[in-house]
Amino acid sequence: MRDKLRATLREPLVHFLLAGLGLFLFFAWRGEAVDPESRTITITEEQVGRLAASWAQTWQRPPSQNEIDALIRDYVKEEVYYREGLRLGLDQNDTIIRRRMRSKMEFLANSELENETPTDATLQALLEKNPQAYAADARYSFDQIYLGAQDDDATRSRATRLLQELSKGAEWGALGDRISLPSSLEKADRTQIATNFGDDFAQSLSTLKTGQWTGPIASGFGLHLVRIRALQASAKPKFADVRQRLENDWRAQTMKAREAKAYQALLDGYTIKIAKP
Repeated sequence: MRDKLRATLREPLVHFLLAGLGLFLFFAWRGEAVDPESRTITITEEQVGRLAASWAQTWQRPPSQNEIDALIRDYVKEEVYYREGLRLGLDQNDTIIRRRMRSKMEFLANSELENETPTDATLQALLEKNPQAYAADARYSFDQIYLGAQDDDATRSRATRLLQELSKGAEWGALGDRISLPSSLEKADRTQIATNFGDDFAQSLSTLKTGQWTGPIASGFGLHLVRIRALQASAKPKFADVRQRLENDWRAQTMKAREAKAYQALLDGYTIKIAKP
């Protein structure tokens, strides 16, 4: 029974009904429906109390008697203009008022949608669909030999010759050209590598074998020979560690669909008749 109740409370239509109840309570707070023909404005003790409470919530202190009198005068002024507007029919067929009403209803609807909470099963499915998006970056320990800025036949021939020398045990630190880049990095993640060498270089490391010199590999500075000494693979993300990220992504990805579903629930309560010319 409880599970059925929880499922019912998650329905967008129920949320809109609750929003409607909120509007009802708002108008109940304001008082009975206004008769625009009436020339009597009655301010009850309850209304004065609500005006004072609203003022105190804003200013963090009770209003003085003079301030209460000012609140009442402002309320009467608002009521006079409101009734005169109704008497003139300004609320009828007014595009601006219609749009404001729509905006308020959309605001209420979106507020309810933001309160909707996905189940753990929904978020788990999102995680399983793309685990790498939530995994910690792999970390690389590697060495690099800079070959120069030119990507031409001469540089690539040089790369082939140096790879042969390295395979015979040549000291790698004495090879290549000088450049203000680290010749080695330890346990560097993708962000750190991209900061130093560029995104393309960082992406290329995932395709290289560990323990051997490979190249040439392009960076934002030119060509390199690279040897990955150690690789700390991406850890599989734990659901509890990434749950908030999953929920944020779920909200962003499903907002339009949930808005459409909620609107359809309202639309289904109407009969639409269109007279086409």
